[in-house]
Amino acid sequence: MPAAVSAERIWDRCEQLARCSEHPEKLTRVFLSKEQVEASQLVLGWMREAGMVARLDAIGNVVGRYEGNRPELPCLMLGSHLDTVRDAGKYDGMLGVVTAIECVARLSARGRRLPFAVEVVGFADEEGVRFGATLLGSHAIAGTFDPKVLDGRDRAGSSMRQALEDAGLDPDRISTAARRRDEILAYGELHIEQGPVLEAEGLPVGVVTAINGFTRYAVDVTGVAGHAGTVPMTLRRDALAGAAECALAVERICSQVPDLVGTVGRCEVLPGAVNVIPGSVKFTLDIRSPRDPDRLTAVRDVLAECRAVGARRGLKLDAAPIMEHATTPCAPWLMDQMAAAIDAEGVRPYRLPSGAGHDGMAMQAIADVCMVFVRCEKGISHNPAEAITVEDAGTGARVLARFIEGFRGR
Repeated sequence: MPAAVSAERIWDRCEQLARCSEHPEKLTRVFLSKEQVEASQLVLGWMREAGMVARLDAIGNVVGRYEGNRPELPCLMLGSHLDTVRDAGKYDGMLGVVTAIECVARLSARGRRLPFAVEVVGFADEEGVRFGATLLGSHAIAGTFDPKVLDGRDRAGSSMRQALEDAGLDPDRISTAARRRDEILAYGELHIEQGPVLEAEGLPVGVVTAINGFTRYAVDVTGVAGHAGTVPMTLRRDALAGAAECALAVERICSQVPDLVGTVGRCEVLPGAVNVIPGSVKFTLDIRSPRDPDRLTAVRDVLAECRAVGARRGLKLDAAPIMEHATTPCAPWLMDQMAAAIDAEGVRPYRLPSGAGHDGMAMQAIADVCMVFVRCEKGISHNPAEAITVEDAGTGARVLARFIEGFRGR
């Protein structure tokens, strides 16, 4: 059955997309850049070769449609994103797009039409690198795009509105990219895991149970700067020592609950001199879980502990929320079908949450969602060292092909 999918072609196309980059040795491809235009043209061509009708929508998503056994049927939508972080790996996002195209190509080569259409989407911006707003392409399709982000500006000072116009797109028509719930039977995505769990389990693929919800805070700790040689240890109000204690509290609290993770990812120490006691520290807090009650409890406990640290040390502590997103659970009826496809490949169906965000977070507004993860080496992602094997790419493609061809609507 889907043994005809070509892992080598998937691999080669990921290599081709990786050459669409701002830098020849560092993969960077951001929303509406000339490099993304080049990548979109490649993907449009591959979609048409696979028997799809392909187009760019109003925000620059690449959309290909393979009709079912009669015209205008609702679709099973598949996809991932085509933009990257800076100095990225070759497979985050791209693997899902080219694998879905490969699966449709196999249907087309056999002249097979299904009782539903299949659409493949290469989302224009998931990472949010250029303008700081994430999931732009999928929010547009889900009908939840916020027009206020059009005023956001990139490093060069260009607004998103201007960048869309420069790319030949009309920002006032973004709403035309939106789809209705009755047009989409489900949304599915193949993606590299971006973590080490499948590798630790010795498995090439796994079924995603949920995309973790997250909460982010900016925390300011204010103490008193002083001379490093003249202020006794017992009289110091050291902001960095307090922030370090807060970071350890994050580690301790978030280690106590399965699948809960907490990170202090950025820390700025002022005045930042070798001979001055730190008077001010700004740090970020990121807490994630596939279960919202666990996440919200951890946020409450971490902030309470941080405030207690500040009070005990004579420090002022302010914590301001930056961003929050609820957990996106994958639909059980879709997880079961994906697990059956994995089992049919002779692989143990293993279920795990996604700690990273994905376009399914936006797509859930109009469709049930599911994901299949492909093992990546050492769990490294958002990094040039991001790596998979041709064999695992092939396994993932066969699983996705089985899922598509055996798909049953709810």
